[in-house]
Amino acid sequence: MTAPRYDVIAIGNAIVDVMAPSSDELVEELGLAKGGMTLVDTARAGELYDAMGSAREISGGSAANTLAGLAAMGAQCAFIGQVADDQLGSIFAHDIRAMGIDFDTPVRATDNTEANPPTARCLIFVTPDGERTMNTFLGASQFLPPAALDDETIASAAVLYLEGYLWDPEEPRSAMRRAIEVARGAGRKVAFTASESFVIDRHGDDFRALIADGLIDILFVNEHELASLTGEADFDAGLAALDGKVPVVVATRSAKGAVCMADGKRSEVAAEPIDKVVDTTGAGDLFAAGFLYGHTRGEDAERCLRRGAIAAAEIISHYGARPEADLKALMDEKLG
Repeated sequence: MTAPRYDVIAIGNAIVDVMAPSSDELVEELGLAKGGMTLVDTARAGELYDAMGSAREISGGSAANTLAGLAAMGAQCAFIGQVADDQLGSIFAHDIRAMGIDFDTPVRATDNTEANPPTARCLIFVTPDGERTMNTFLGASQFLPPAALDDETIASAAVLYLEGYLWDPEEPRSAMRRAIEVARGAGRKVAFTASESFVIDRHGDDFRALIADGLIDILFVNEHELASLTGEADFDAGLAALDGKVPVVVATRSAKGAVCMADGKRSEVAAEPIDKVVDTTGAGDLFAAGFLYGHTRGEDAERCLRRGAIAAAEIISHYGARPEADLKALMDEKLG
């Protein structure tokens, strides 16, 4: 096997986050599920945008956020995701390339119709407690075709990282299945993040089949997703249900820290203390970044978890899902 060109290549939604502070009253008035993620159509996206206060536009997307964290720590990364030929598409492409992440997916034409939608955006209402309520218009991102994949590039990454959110639309689901075949054929590892419980509710049978077929090497879930995936309400029972089926399971528990089960061995870390939770957007994404950075460098599970906890703590201390502090320096300071 040749040495990998990339540490991680990811396939995910290419989204621009539009974030604004919000009162709890506005979230309730708009009928939003506080703390959750809801898919919206073009009309609803327009309605919610009009209701937002002063907002910031920040390139996002779960897998892209993870790569941003990895790149900030010094990893070599590439991203595969679909944007449209519009302003937000240009913003997304510029932002991800500016971080040193390779992004070569051809843009898609748009006329703002259902058949040719604009670039995806996520409208995020951030309440005073730091909780984020996300409303996602998937737009062009759900039209990523298998033809957009470059087999040689996928095979050149040590880890293929897949975003569960993107499993819903048919085209990108087919693209990810193809990518799994290529990565496995090249002897590379496949990492998968479940993304959200509602995704598991819709596609849990697919995910459980991937696990049963031995196609997932590293699985990222939070405690709620673990329960949805395994059908076990008890956290430890959920971990036990995956024992022997996935080589590495990483389960985050918010303020209660995180657990890793790697080949039957359990490792656990506490959450990193911070002064104030400002915005939880991207906490899981950056936890995955820290863990994968350590994993691709052969570190033990506990150190990988520590990296994840440090990265997650940095991201929830400010607005937005992209790191603002020097993550590499922060890791050196915290881990020595």
